[in-house]
Amino acid sequence: MSVSAEDRLIAERYELAELLGSGAMADVRRAWDTRLQRHVAVKLFRAGSDVADVLRFDNEVKTLAALSHPGLVQVHDAGTTAGTPFVVLQIVDGCTLRDRITHGPLEVDDVRRLGAELADALAYVHAHGVVHRDIKPSNILLDRDGNAHLADFGLARLIGTTRLTRTDQLVGTAAYLAPEQVRGEEFGHPVDVYALGLVLLECLTGRREYEGSEIEAAVARLHRQPIVPDELPADLKRLLTLMTSLSPRRRPTATECAQALRDTGDAPTRVGAPVHPRRPIRLLVASVLLAALGAAGVTATVLSPPPPGESAPPATTTLVAPTTSTPAPATGSAQPQSNPAVVVPAQVNPPADDKVGGKKGEEDKPRKPDKDRKDSDKG
Repeated sequence: MSVSAEDRLIAERYELAELLGSGAMADVRRAWDTRLQRHVAVKLFRAGSDVADVLRFDNEVKTLAALSHPGLVQVHDAGTTAGTPFVVLQIVDGCTLRDRITHGPLEVDDVRRLGAELADALAYVHAHGVVHRDIKPSNILLDRDGNAHLADFGLARLIGTTRLTRTDQLVGTAAYLAPEQVRGEEFGHPVDVYALGLVLLECLTGRREYEGSEIEAAVARLHRQPIVPDELPADLKRLLTLMTSLSPRRRPTATECAQALRDTGDAPTRVGAPVHPRRPIRLLVASVLLAALGAAGVTATVLSPPPPGESAPPATTTLVAPTTSTPAPATGSAQPQSNPAVVVPAQVNPPADDKVGGKKGEEDKPRKPDKDRKDSDKG
């Protein structure tokens, strides 16, 4: 957007200078605040904007004016001059993250620090009920000290407010849209976490994960997840995999991302509700426990004698008898049997004082009736 000499002074206060950047809806110029004697950035929206664009302008101004965080570009002023809406922003001397990536991939430690700063800013934004919806390298400004500042809330949306776009229109940059945005579903804070995950991945690889036209880039994520390099540290690889999960329920919150990026090895192993119900796992665990308890019960029945004076079971029950005559070890610990136990029906009631066990080698011998024993003794 060209600015004539007579239009270089905006709102009788801001003296426009060189062009800093240009987007689909506006140009950003360096300016001098003649009243406060400081450099600022003035974002000039193009003439002929429709109602939705005007609403976006008002939304950006109100959203940014209500937020104050070191990781966000601050709003100083806003207004309309000669029918052109403008907003005055804090100027960040440096470059965009997009410019930085063109020089090659960033070091892992730099990505951790940068990601933690951006996640902190997002956590603050999300706590105020705002979704940015357009996280991308060109909307992230790096000052001369390398600190990150999140800019361009033109597409930001308060949770629960009326949508400013048609339901069949994609809002955001196609290469960084979350799957739920592509599908036209309702969405929330996880879309910003997804986009931040793609941005950090791009910082590490030096290239966009989803290339091609807008449609190709948008649809590609519905068919495959991003490829996270295996050579990354395990915790960082796990975190990026979770941040870019196809399911928004599996993505960590911005606060969790910031903590994991600062604390090496502290990436969450599972975040949010799982996609599949966990009932089958619980049933499997319960089955294993029951089987173990059942086996322990059978072993105890075979190897452990009942307490003295215990009455015998009724004839309708079953007795568990070993197929071998191996006695219990002297230590009393249950050892596995060489053959499995079998269950046989009881034919008669054993005497009340009958016990499993006895002297070594005698437990399988049939007992004589009391009368026969007495006769044999006499003989």
